[in-house]
Amino acid sequence: MQMQVIKNANVINEQGQLELKHIVIAGGLIEAVVSELADLPQDSRAQIIDAEGKLVTPGFIDMHVHLREPGYEHKETIETGSRSAVKGGFTTIACMPNTRPVTDTPETVKLILDKAREANLAKVLPYAAITKNELGRELTDFEALKEAGAIGFTDDGVGVQNAQMMKDAMRKAKALGMPVIAHCEDDSLVKGACVTEGEFAERHGLKGIPNESEAIHVGRDILLTEATGVHYHVCHVSTEQSVRLIRQAKAIGISVTAEVCPHHLVLSDEDIPGLDANWKMNPPLRSPRDVEACIEGLLDGTLDMIVTDHAPHSAEEKAKGMELAPFGIVGFETAFPLLYTKFVATGKWDLSLLVRRMTSDPARVFGLDSGVLKAGAAADLTMIDLNAEKEVNPETFATKGRNTPFTGWKLKGWPVMTWVDGEVKWSEQGGF
Repeated sequence: MQMQVIKNANVINEQGQLELKHIVIAGGLIEAVVSELADLPQDSRAQIIDAEGKLVTPGFIDMHVHLREPGYEHKETIETGSRSAVKGGFTTIACMPNTRPVTDTPETVKLILDKAREANLAKVLPYAAITKNELGRELTDFEALKEAGAIGFTDDGVGVQNAQMMKDAMRKAKALGMPVIAHCEDDSLVKGACVTEGEFAERHGLKGIPNESEAIHVGRDILLTEATGVHYHVCHVSTEQSVRLIRQAKAIGISVTAEVCPHHLVLSDEDIPGLDANWKMNPPLRSPRDVEACIEGLLDGTLDMIVTDHAPHSAEEKAKGMELAPFGIVGFETAFPLLYTKFVATGKWDLSLLVRRMTSDPARVFGLDSGVLKAGAAADLTMIDLNAEKEVNPETFATKGRNTPFTGWKLKGWPVMTWVDGEVKWSEQGGF
């Protein structure tokens, strides 16, 4: 593999400040990060890429995505999802098991890994289901699924309703040194509901999803985590109550980690313009008070990482309206610009905090050998033009999904080049 030199790159140093550096890539790894051009290896065959002062970070890591394959290829495939990921700056993505068939057998895990290798874009890490067919009735074969390459267990898309089933799952996962990842939702409180409980739901005559539907499972599972000692990870936190429970659990040393999505940090139910199902996701957009609690939780470390919950659907499905359309929005290609524009460019967050929550923090939580920019690390990198401003146009997305509430938003801070294991997988000028 040809040596590459990325010169004149702004990188975030250990003090969280921007510093001009030159990055040497060889054999799929970062060989060196140096301050002076004179310190670069003299190789006439090296490919020189001038970053011209653009930001270069570790590749983004998204530990909660839906690639839809197998079974829902009309929504997305592993290849189209991976294209969207690298275009958004993501180099590692972890896909949820609510496919058809459900990812509950070693054969399906292997299928996903094979498809990811064929696509040869982002690194794809498959989760396996906790229960067979995600029905909550019988545990899957955790040992065989781990052996096949699953990185954790989750029934994402549905909550595990039976507490004994969840406790048994945690015990098995703990014995294998594996995490349990939970979609927290009490079914008895949400049947037939499509938006959060509150003024918007009342105004439009819709049944609301209450905050406690999420928080009840968070609280239950924290107690089960304390009893079993498993690494328990909470999906897409959206409520003030959940943040409070996770903060309290961490304070007394319970092994709980958590994630939050961009849309739950920048939008509330007060922003929903009408009955457009591109604003329908699960968990739903909550109150401004919940948004502030999630922001505070991300800033103080209660919420460990940012994930997209990338959830593509077809236009026909979303056209069914708020009550009948499926939950979910796409997220890969807007995640960084959205958060950079909303929080960093306005001076509310440090750039280093946003980058950590999208790189080194998810890597730390899930024990991944990535998320850092230093000699010896995998050359998974993202170059970002912090000054580039563009309007969100779903017709330009690499994903099959066009379901986003951010159409027309003007955002700054767009990825322009992505490397995985030292190979450029996408660039703004050269494409894929």
